[in-house]
Amino acid sequence: MLEKWKQWARIIKRDAHAVFLAARDPRVPWYAKFLAIVVAAYALSPIDLIPDFIPVLGYVDDLIIVPAGIALVIRLIPADIMAQHREMAIAAQDRPVSRAAAATIILIWVVAVGLTVWVAIRYLM
Repeated sequence: MLEKWKQWARIIKRDAHAVFLAARDPRVPWYAKFLAIVVAAYALSPIDLIPDFIPVLGYVDDLIIVPAGIALVIRLIPADIMAQHREMAIAAQDRPVSRAAAATIILIWVVAVGLTVWVAIRYLM
């Protein structure tokens, strides 16, 4: 059962990336692009229909609305174009991850937070 959920999550992740790629493709109809942007914005937005702090229900909307939106966008994109973008998404998953880039980004955030705290302490106290 757990392996089934993991596989489903991998498929959703791949399709979400493929939909993102397809939304930038000029061959995709405008209404599919628009819906792809709406689904991505909802998925990334901190505002939900049901707030996450409500036990169980807060996460159910994310587990239903986002995959349903992705499925709808996939139906609106021509199958051959979606297949190309799925292949591109799979290829992107296989690329190596740059640990140096991740460390650089983390370092930038740590420095930014440190400077913010330093400025706040110096000028507000």
